Amino acid sequence: MPLQVAILAAGEGKRMRSAQPKVLHRLAGSPMLAHVLRAVRALEPRAICVVYGSGGDQVPSALPGKDLTWARQEKLLGTGDALRCALAHLPKDGVTLALFGDVPLVRTETLTSLVAAVDSDKLAVLTATPGDPSGLGRITRGAAGEVRAIVEEKDASPVQRAIGEINTGVIAAHTERFAQWLARLTNNNAQGEYYLTDVVALAVNDGVTVVAVTTEDATEFQGVNDRVQLAAAERSLQRRAAQALLRDGVTLADPERIDVRGTLHCGKDVTIDINCIFEGTVTLGDAVSIGAQCVLRNVNVGDGSAVAPFSHIEDAEIGGRCRIGPYSRIRPATVLGNEVHIGNFVEVKASTIGARSKANHLAYIGDASVGRDVNVGAGTITCNYDGANKHRTVIEDDVHIGSDTQLIAPVTVRKGATIGAGATISRDVPAGELTISQKKQVVVPGWKRPRKAQS
Repeated sequence: MPLQVAILAAGEGKRMRSAQPKVLHRLAGSPMLAHVLRAVRALEPRAICVVYGSGGDQVPSALPGKDLTWARQEKLLGTGDALRCALAHLPKDGVTLALFGDVPLVRTETLTSLVAAVDSDKLAVLTATPGDPSGLGRITRGAAGEVRAIVEEKDASPVQRAIGEINTGVIAAHTERFAQWLARLTNNNAQGEYYLTDVVALAVNDGVTVVAVTTEDATEFQGVNDRVQLAAAERSLQRRAAQALLRDGVTLADPERIDVRGTLHCGKDVTIDINCIFEGTVTLGDAVSIGAQCVLRNVNVGDGSAVAPFSHIEDAEIGGRCRIGPYSRIRPATVLGNEVHIGNFVEVKASTIGARSKANHLAYIGDASVGRDVNVGAGTITCNYDGANKHRTVIEDDVHIGSDTQLIAPVTVRKGATIGAGATISRDVPAGELTISQKKQVVVPGWKRPRKAQS
């Protein structure tokens, strides 16, 4: 039976106290809705319709996708009306799975179980028994244990509020059945809205079997309605990521103090210290170690490399057996060869650095091509910007650059050259020679240091 998905994401999220639509608030580096989309896409449905409303076109603009259809709910008349909007944009046959856009912890495996329960002509609802069911719709059952209805808490009696089993908001049925039930919904309730949950009672009245699929992990369907719940969901996602890394053999100094805000791939014997942040797509090769407080964004790190604490690396390629940091900053479009050393308070931007080259202290290398076996002394900078344009510095193999050197681009330092400390280089340096900038040292006899006036 063909499957299609309706994601109801039109809510205002008033408790977030934000101009941004609720489903666009970020978790683990991605909008909340993106996590739901990731889970449902793994089901390989033939169509996905997202219902949006609050925030105008911010939501579809933030999450473009060729496989997505967007439906605008002009007036927020309830979840039943939202699904009605979605069905207008979906095929009329097959099975429709409906869920909310604010349940970022949902797992594909759980959704698969729910869809399988629809069978030939059934309505399937996903239920859970959380520690605190407050604010959630309760599942009411008959004498034989069969599901009879879902009662929203605001409409529930004291007896019904004592029920522990709740509706997660995930429901699936044949599309034709959904259309029939939605057409019969009324808004005769405390909210004056069309409740999607009311289709359960309508299904029972029509003699359709209602199947409850219970999830063991109630947090999987914890909605996010305020900043407290947003923070809790973030921690849950990070714990999942940490547990997955541990199962894959990664050593984490403290699983509670790591943030994966994208995708992190690790080889064998990888070690990650506390409070590291990984954004975008990061790949760590075998035997890589990442020190505390590092931030890596869209980075590949080769086998055996070590990144010392407080280093930031972004959009870069790091070779094998490199030594980075502490306090290094490697900016976009940087490529380091094998066994390169980038030390403390060294910044590298849009540069290639060949094998075994070193810049160990207090240097800036920008828009440069650095060869093999180059030593860059402390305090050396490439002066790559003339106020209007960037220019490139070329440093060939086996060059030794003394401390406090300024290389004014465009300039080339030829193979095997040596530059003395304190030089200002504005012309090409010949191969194999020593180049210095001589400055006369002057002593001023009788000079007195200024002193503050006595009060």
